[in-house]
Amino acid sequence: MLGGKKSNDRGADRSVLPRAGSGETSMSIIGPGMNIIGDLVTDGTVRVEGRIEGTVRAGKAVVIGKGGEVVGDVLTQDAIIGGIVRGTVVAESRLELQSTSDIEGSIRSRSAHLILEEGARFTGQIQMLDGTESRALPAPPRVENSTEA
Repeated sequence: MLGGKKSNDRGADRSVLPRAGSGETSMSIIGPGMNIIGDLVTDGTVRVEGRIEGTVRAGKAVVIGKGGEVVGDVLTQDAIIGGIVRGTVVAESRLELQSTSDIEGSIRSRSAHLILEEGARFTGQIQMLDGTESRALPAPPRVENSTEA
């Protein structure tokens, strides 16, 4: 056979790693004991059990566990916060503040989709969006490529 593969080699060049389909999203986990200094950006969901100093931007959701801490802004569609946030939280669709949450900063969320459990602590300002605003999330920062001569 010229340029062809043997019949027993079919599929040998396929990737071992599963590929995400159009309906699947990725989940990133910042585990306990992890400390990230810098911005975190994902199209999917991020779960924070460690500490992040910087902006967290997730296209789908941000979950901050009881032991998680973000010193910076959180920008996402859906947010569930059970830990500490020192910064602005912007949730386009849904925001849940669990009883273990402790937030210092501003909150922007849709008024019909804000859940506040008894015991949640919040110091700051809340802006309730009624749906007439164009978007709650600011546009992501542009990344410019630079070339050196």
